[in-house]
Amino acid sequence: MMHYCSEGKMMKIIWSLCLIFSLFDSILVFASPAKNLCLRDQKDALWEFKSEFYVQKPDWMESDAKTTTEKWKNNTDCCSWDGVSCNPKKGMVVELDLEDSFLNGPLRSNSSLFRLQHLRSLNLDNNTNLYGMLPDSISSLKYLRVLSLARCSLFGKIPSSLGNLSHLTTLGLSANGFTGELPDSMGNLNQLTELRLDNNKLGGNFPLPLLNLSELTFIDLGSNRFQGMLPSNMSRLSKLESFSIEKNSFHGSVPSSLFMIPSISYLAMGSNDFSGTLEIGNISSPSTLGGLSLPENNFNGPIPDSISKLVGLFYLDLALWNTEKGTVDFSIFLPLTSLIFLDLSYINTRSMFDLSLFSSFMLLGYLDLSGNNLKISEPLSLPSPIGTLALSSCKIAEFPKFLQNQTILLYLDISRNQIEGQVPEWLWSLPELRYVNISQNSFSGFEGSADVIQKSATVLLDISSNAFHDPFPLLPNTTKFFLGSNNWFSGKIPREICRLVSLESLVLSNNNFNGSIPRCFENLNANLSVLHLRNNSLSGVFPEESVSVALRSLDVGHNRLSGKLPKSLIKCTILEFLNMGDNMINDTFPFWLSLLPNLQILVLRSNKFHGPLSSLGDSLSFPNLRMFDISENRFTGVLPSDYFAGWSAMSSVVDIVDSTLFKYAGRSSPYYHNSVGLTNKGLKMELVGSVFTMYKTIDVSGNRLEVDIPESIGLLKELIVLNMSNNAFTGRIPSSLANLSNLQSLDLSQNRLSGRIPPELGKLTFLAWMNFSYNKLEGPIPQGTQIQSQNISSFTENPGLCGAPLQETCGKKEEEATEQEEDEENEEEEGQAFSWIAAAIGYVPGVFCGLTIGHILSSYKHDWLETIFHSCT
Repeated sequence: MMHYCSEGKMMKIIWSLCLIFSLFDSILVFASPAKNLCLRDQKDALWEFKSEFYVQKPDWMESDAKTTTEKWKNNTDCCSWDGVSCNPKKGMVVELDLEDSFLNGPLRSNSSLFRLQHLRSLNLDNNTNLYGMLPDSISSLKYLRVLSLARCSLFGKIPSSLGNLSHLTTLGLSANGFTGELPDSMGNLNQLTELRLDNNKLGGNFPLPLLNLSELTFIDLGSNRFQGMLPSNMSRLSKLESFSIEKNSFHGSVPSSLFMIPSISYLAMGSNDFSGTLEIGNISSPSTLGGLSLPENNFNGPIPDSISKLVGLFYLDLALWNTEKGTVDFSIFLPLTSLIFLDLSYINTRSMFDLSLFSSFMLLGYLDLSGNNLKISEPLSLPSPIGTLALSSCKIAEFPKFLQNQTILLYLDISRNQIEGQVPEWLWSLPELRYVNISQNSFSGFEGSADVIQKSATVLLDISSNAFHDPFPLLPNTTKFFLGSNNWFSGKIPREICRLVSLESLVLSNNNFNGSIPRCFENLNANLSVLHLRNNSLSGVFPEESVSVALRSLDVGHNRLSGKLPKSLIKCTILEFLNMGDNMINDTFPFWLSLLPNLQILVLRSNKFHGPLSSLGDSLSFPNLRMFDISENRFTGVLPSDYFAGWSAMSSVVDIVDSTLFKYAGRSSPYYHNSVGLTNKGLKMELVGSVFTMYKTIDVSGNRLEVDIPESIGLLKELIVLNMSNNAFTGRIPSSLANLSNLQSLDLSQNRLSGRIPPELGKLTFLAWMNFSYNKLEGPIPQGTQIQSQNISSFTENPGLCGAPLQETCGKKEEEATEQEEDEENEEEEGQAFSWIAAAIGYVPGVFCGLTIGHILSSYKHDWLETIFHSCT
């Protein structure tokens, strides 16, 4: 017993000693200083790289929130920093992930980034204020396998040194401003599997060096400026799975070799100029192709029967295929029972087909048959999974009853049909319905009580261009977009609209509303970006408090509004479109509008604006303006010679970077189109939607402007319409007008202009219409096809004019006097031009830098139907 006890005590002692030594060892380890894994030179390079940029946080980010690099601390191990990964044994930085870090500044050629020469992966995606050219020194990162710089603001050519990164497997340069052709050295990247170059400005023919990259599985060259034909031997890319070249200018036929690649699963070639017929080739084994997108090309003739062999397709888009009004055998689609997405809209066929054809497509979630001759045989049962159904322009005469069974229908478009009567009450009980477009029919009202729609969860409702009348429908609180223009609504604008705090677009133009604009619109200030109340009978003052800071487009033209222009518009820093025309606004020119950096369309015509158009003789800078209409007001005074020096969107200055930077106002929402009237070639016309992309116009007619037309008008080389008629301009017509090479319409009539018509105007080949009548012009009318083809009325009431097309002939003395006058005029204009040229030269570098740093990229899908579909899947 004694022996047992002593042995037990001994065991306790041993265990106690072990525990003590273990604790002691732990204490020693804890007390000893921690070893930094990160090497000193790596840490210094990272810290310097951080200091090369300042962080520009977005407005929605809380001020005390820290971005990735702001979390770095210099007294800690850099391998523990956010976005940094190191080699666990040697301490070298091998991965740097600074996506969405809000870095602002240029990527310099001597950046400390290039001292991290052991990097395997570099991700700087979504730093939209990171700009500059991609430096040649990128090749110093010779171990890179992943390089991703998507959605930054880089520009210039892709450096040939990129081809030295022989270990690269993934290259992502999407959504930047890269230009030129791809360097041949790209063919050296023989380990590359993924190439993303979409949404740039790259051009030239299809880059043949890519055919050498046999490991490529993914290529995206979409939304660039490539052209030419695709090579016939595309099958050399034997491992290719996804190939996207949408929105370029490729032409010719689609090579059948693409369909023969055994691994191919997705082909996207829409919005090009491909033509002829589609040759899919001889497919003997089951195709792996799951997605085929070919919309908006120039294909003609029948849709090939061989498409029925692509039985693995789940996505098929053949929109705008030109069948040349031939017949289409829609049964060729019957074997494609795996389809989830099918777009056969506007294929230009005379064939009529029954919607029941698609009743066996049990997986179909998106179906667009718009623009076809459609027959709906009721009763009809379509697959229940359909979430998006577009049947626009199908000559439908009755509201489709089968929709009652579409319990997961999210989006419905039956616009541009021939449906009359009332919208059925059961439509609003569909539980998932959010987007409804019933515009351009002959609906007159809604079945059920006034609050029938209010019980739904509708987000978008487009009832425009129908025959709806009072009562105005009560809308659900979920409404973000309501389009009710071109109907018969009357009375005051319902105050119930003010409770729709999520509202983003409100379009009530072309109705019979009267009274004032509701002050309670201030409730909508957080989100309202589109407010269109044009062509009603609204009166009173536009309430200052009703101006939403989120406004991009404001159109209240053709009403009876009075008072002054609301100065609260100065808060609308993203405003693009402003139409206050055809009202009774009594104010001086709003010079403060030039502070709105995104303003593109400004219409103030036919009001009671008065006073000078220049402030203390200064020029007026509207860098993004493309439409300026202040006609039929009471503006007076002189325009300085450099008045137009800062209007760069109308000049060639913008071409230094990219003339497509300035899109027409109204792209803030895909659910409406702006429209504006103007006088072109002596006729009033209406511009709608994307036409704004092309038109750049100035109309100052019907005012009391005097003295000389500014010489700086010659800077606006993109101008298409110029109307300065019915003023009191004197002096000579500036010869700088001959610089306006795109000018199509010029009206200088009913002024007091003297001297001769500049002969240089005869060289303007696009100038199809002009009017110089009712001035004091003299001398021979310039030669030139466009001028000589004008009507005589364009030159009448100028007693001194002679030559064709007038009856008065010019004598020799008049011609000699004209030559002498031309010499004197040139000397005078050289002196006058110096000041405004100097102003323009000073302005160009500022605009160039501003456009370069603030480089804007945009991508626009051809149809908002797809936008909704993709956002919901």
